Amino acid sequence: MLSINYIRKNKEIVAKAAKDKKRSVNIDRIINLDNQKKELVQKEQHFRQQRNLLAKQGNSLQTRKKGKKIKEELKKITIHLQKVKEELKYWLSFVPNIPLKEVPVGKDESANIEIKKWGHLPKFNFKPKSHIELGNELDLMDLKRGTKISGFRGYFLKNEGAILQMALLFYTFQKLTKKGYTPLIAPAIVKGFTLFGSGQFPWGKQEVYQLNENDAYLAGTAEAPVTAYHSGEILSEEELPKKYVALSPCFRKEAGSYGKDTKGLYRVHEFWKVEQVIISKNNLEKAKELHEELQTNTEEILQDLKIPYRVLLMATADMGEPQIKKYDTEAWMPSRNSYGEIGSNSIMGDFQTRRLKIKYKTKAGKTKFCYSLNNTGLASPRILIALLENFQNKDSNINIPQPLQNLTGFSIIKRK
Repeated sequence: MLSINYIRKNKEIVAKAAKDKKRSVNIDRIINLDNQKKELVQKEQHFRQQRNLLAKQGNSLQTRKKGKKIKEELKKITIHLQKVKEELKYWLSFVPNIPLKEVPVGKDESANIEIKKWGHLPKFNFKPKSHIELGNELDLMDLKRGTKISGFRGYFLKNEGAILQMALLFYTFQKLTKKGYTPLIAPAIVKGFTLFGSGQFPWGKQEVYQLNENDAYLAGTAEAPVTAYHSGEILSEEELPKKYVALSPCFRKEAGSYGKDTKGLYRVHEFWKVEQVIISKNNLEKAKELHEELQTNTEEILQDLKIPYRVLLMATADMGEPQIKKYDTEAWMPSRNSYGEIGSNSIMGDFQTRRLKIKYKTKAGKTKFCYSLNNTGLASPRILIALLENFQNKDSNINIPQPLQNLTGFSIIKRK
């Protein structure tokens, strides 16, 4: 969330950022409500002072009448002030973050800029099969029964497919833990404030599963609970940055993807993910360094597995509302004859921490809002698409990348 003072001083910048992100904001309404709030706060303070002064004048009939009138006026003002505050918060919640200058401006994904490619695309001397064909032939998954049991986009992973997913997740979890990231198993059931804090609400509410309880939701990523881990806290500068690697199940309705990727494991309602989250000092240059560190972590994992990939600098309309800069990492998927997204790496600035009230005290004694960053470590089963399809043989056997072999207990998946 942007501060009201920033919006007041940078109306044109805020309006342009919203337009570039294809979002509408009502800046005039926000400023008008803030003016009303200030005026009502002053009136409230005035009447409280009058009440205090009156209390010193004794308990006469006249003072009781005046006191009753002040109490009634104060009640009206307090109710009005609360309504104004709630409406102001509502409109502020729809104001997106301001992209950095290096972010390309564009109306859709066509404006994204490819900044890096790694690895050699596989050259097959046979017609390669899709992960669906390979999964069925090798008995690694069951999409038919998955749909029967779970509904549309449901799936079972079976046999070596199930073991392979566990190996991929643990390999990533262990690698990032060794890099000094604090390991967490994050809850998937979260309160609404965590989703508001991360920026999922209000824009992406249609993607979230709500449980029967009034304030219980299934998180679409560990970013929400882990970023909120320090909500309402004041940290010390010395303990920053705080780096976390979290494993959790993830749930998404995929409401905005009707008709897209309806077959296979690319777009499913539930999956597992290892997420990286950093809470850092309010320093843009340091945040950029950490952003590159997060990117390096994800790229190292793909390089360890020898999966070809590319990195995109995301354009304004394709980067999301809370981000000021975002990279997407995409792995090569032969059946798509293209790269497919397997990770998103974002600098959020103090957008999330303002919503979550995460601050730190500097060495000089000043209190500032932290910065937050996050990036996918690895998400499965989507990564299985790239692995199965890139490492298939003519006989449909799958070679297992060497770093995973000790975890899987096998080096190849063979037709049974």
